[in-house]
Amino acid sequence: MSYTTISRCVADQAFSNRVTACTAQEQVARREDVEPGSHAMLWAVASASDVEAAYASAVAANNPNPGGDESVISDAMILSHVQANWPATPAP
Repeated sequence: MSYTTISRCVADQAFSNRVTACTAQEQVARREDVEPGSHAMLWAVASASDVEAAYASAVAANNPNPGGDESVISDAMILSHVQANWPATPAP
């Protein structure tokens, strides 16, 4: 795992847009008023080992759009990490 790759992934606008869209859709599906923090979620997803490895591989292969290419990082990968990093709802 490379911090350079993670930071490059986070700075990738296409990747950022995809994580933001997923987070927004998940918020609506959960019917929650509070959004879990797009910036924190972006770092959590980019730091996932499978996402980081896929992004690094695509960069090494000179993919011009690694963060936007769904054959590199699938929507299912993003969704699974958004769901796994969603904050627990506090008890009343």
